[in-house]
Amino acid sequence: MLLSSSIAGKVLMALAGLFLAMFLLVHLGINLLLLSSDGGVAFTAAAEFMATNPIIKIAEPVLFGGFLLHIAFGMMVSGQNRAARPVRYQESNSSETSLFSKYMFHTGIVVFLFLAMHMADFYLIKLGFIAPPEGIGQHDFYHRAMLLFSNPWYSGFYALSFLVLGFHLNHAIQSAFQTLGLNHSRYTPALKVAGSAYAIIITVGFSLIPLWIAFSPLTRL
Repeated sequence: MLLSSSIAGKVLMALAGLFLAMFLLVHLGINLLLLSSDGGVAFTAAAEFMATNPIIKIAEPVLFGGFLLHIAFGMMVSGQNRAARPVRYQESNSSETSLFSKYMFHTGIVVFLFLAMHMADFYLIKLGFIAPPEGIGQHDFYHRAMLLFSNPWYSGFYALSFLVLGFHLNHAIQSAFQTLGLNHSRYTPALKVAGSAYAIIITVGFSLIPLWIAFSPLTRL
């Protein structure tokens, strides 16, 4: 019973993780519009489309459900793994993924804390639970983002968080495919390369935006 529960948890965690990974690409595409020299026209249009499109509205609770599932099953699987190995091995595993897998729970905690901050900065303002900064409208995500990213400390923490997320993704994607049974000597190496490339794209893409806004005089408010 415990074994089947663990396997089901890993499968659900893998599916939720891959769903969230797809969302990150969409989110990155929209955020890159912040770098356009159009005063936020393209970014605002994309944000309004995401906020008003009925399909996106339906997908939004699914997205949050995916986050909750991934976090919940991640904690469950981590707890089961720790319970199954109450005593640490005398010799550490030197496999190429051991470093990433060893700290998956820790990087997940950092990502969760960043997500909580990000939700407070944008989504809770959108819902009206938190008042927006003076002079910025409740749904003015462009100027809100520009204000936050103009702070070098905030932008540095944002970039560091995505660096941690990149390490998390690098192992998580490969592990998800393996959990789902997509593990074969012919295409597994290609999946590993694709997973690492994806993690690099997400890390560099999301980190570039705040750092460029914070340190480029052309983008400061």
